[in-house]
Amino acid sequence: MDYATAGDLVATFGRAWETFDGDLVVSLFTETAEYHEDPFEPPLIGHNAIRAYWLDAAKSQDQVEFTTERHWVSGDTILAACHASYVERPSGDRVRMKAFFTFEMENGRIRRFREWWHGRRTPVGRTGEGSDGG
Repeated sequence: MDYATAGDLVATFGRAWETFDGDLVVSLFTETAEYHEDPFEPPLIGHNAIRAYWLDAAKSQDQVEFTTERHWVSGDTILAACHASYVERPSGDRVRMKAFFTFEMENGRIRRFREWWHGRRTPVGRTGEGSDGG
């Protein structure tokens, strides 16, 4: 996996999140991929589980913005530091996140994905520097 191809994959992953495009997201994964959303829980396995997870997120997130801060490639593994934000439904609160992702690849598709993130919420009506604790 070269650096440019890895960057394109991470950007496409972000675009799939921003649009909640179930077809696009599953196209990035192998049929039997593992999606580790929580390091303490069993992974989601396969396209159907991954699509269901993303469509469920679409019910509670709106106006998603995703950017990659930096990514690295080591063999068939992509590491990415990213930022995201979204408006939470139904509260309208803005959630900002910093995340670190690992994409373990197989033949150009993700076979194992792991995410670690931390978020801050800004309640509706609060503005100004530091209002969300960050």
